[in-house]
Amino acid sequence: MSQKPIEEEVRTTNDWFGRFAASSSGWLGSKWAFSAAVLLIVAWAASGPMFHYSAEWQLVINTGTTIITFLMVFLIQNTQNRDARAINLKLNELIRSGDNAENQMIDIENLSDLELDDLQVRYEAVRNACEDRRAIRAAAAKANAT
Repeated sequence: MSQKPIEEEVRTTNDWFGRFAASSSGWLGSKWAFSAAVLLIVAWAASGPMFHYSAEWQLVINTGTTIITFLMVFLIQNTQNRDARAINLKLNELIRSGDNAENQMIDIENLSDLELDDLQVRYEAVRNACEDRRAIRAAAAKANAT
């Protein structure tokens, strides 16, 4: 019995929040949503004299923006989680497809911070060794040219 890929298991027709978050973030990140927000702020500011810049007048915008911001955090986080997962899967596929790739790099996002620090030190050493070889070659080329 073959098992479905994890992407297929997660993306189901019952994932209403995922579909909602994707479509909402697409629309809310548009220039039209920004324009509507600017118009709403301008209308609110223009209504200030009519309400004598009262505390209730200020409370309307404060409450509205707080609620919207609170809800947007969840939509943005959902979208970023999905994007990060897709990028990680694409990178995993690139690593898997390379003949000389180190497969230990697949799924490193699941490592602890200490393990990631160790990998960073390892790759900094690789970079330093590469720079040293480049400097040696440049010096040798310069010596041969003279």
